[in-house]
Amino acid sequence: MVRLTQYNRRALYGGIISSIIKGLGAYFVGNISGYEAKVLIKSSLPGINTLCNTIALASATILALLLTLLSVSSSTKSKLTEEHYAHVLLIAKIDTTVFILAIIFFQLLNIPITEADNVPSTWYTTIYYVSLALSSLLSGGLISVVLMLFNAISSIIKIVGLEIKDHPLIYQDDEEVDKDNETSKE
Repeated sequence: MVRLTQYNRRALYGGIISSIIKGLGAYFVGNISGYEAKVLIKSSLPGINTLCNTIALASATILALLLTLLSVSSSTKSKLTEEHYAHVLLIAKIDTTVFILAIIFFQLLNIPITEADNVPSTWYTTIYYVSLALSSLLSGGLISVVLMLFNAISSIIKIVGLEIKDHPLIYQDDEEVDKDNETSKE
């Protein structure tokens, strides 16, 4: 199990906050009847479908970017700690989950439920709120993944580009630490 660092917690909080904000928007719509929900589903469906497509595309792109990140990570002069690779693995797991959920949700939304005659009108309210909740969670999940990816990339930029030697993600031998301590005492 990967320990959540402050960067991961901040990224997850960012996703949770965005989900809550969208959820509050749905809450302020108030109680709606089945017929109103059916109309709202018809009007919001194109936007939610676009959102699912965008999230799926972004997630797939992020997975490809993670391969590039791993390539850069492995080619650095400095040896990176396992924590860095655990962060990348966590990003990949969450991103893959968001990707799969976006595809499944997209498929479910393409069932022509509003055209069916045998669906009770009371179900439309539930379907409407579930679709808002799922789109909110998917959005929050993608925001978390992007923030986590930003943290990983900024660490690599500091290590590779700015050549920071005392970064917490750089593996240091005990001998190197002892040499650094002796040099600083002199």
